[in-house]
Amino acid sequence: MDGIPPQLRDFVLFCAQRRSPEWPAIYDEMTRVAGRRLFEGLGYRELRQLGLSFSLSNADKTIQLVKQVTSQSP
Repeated sequence: MDGIPPQLRDFVLFCAQRRSPEWPAIYDEMTRVAGRRLFEGLGYRELRQLGLSFSLSNADKTIQLVKQVTSQSP
């Protein structure tokens, strides 16, 4: 998972464990967790700074990120 900040990787894994890692369920969970700052206090702004966008125009990039993180987790 080269290039993915550890905190962002852990955020995606946290969300995948709470709900299905399949799209769009994982997207819904990630937005819920970010909106409520349920993972280490990270919200939309902090996640955007780490490289995660919830913008629909960046959905392909977000899907690839989720696939990369969840496919390499034990």
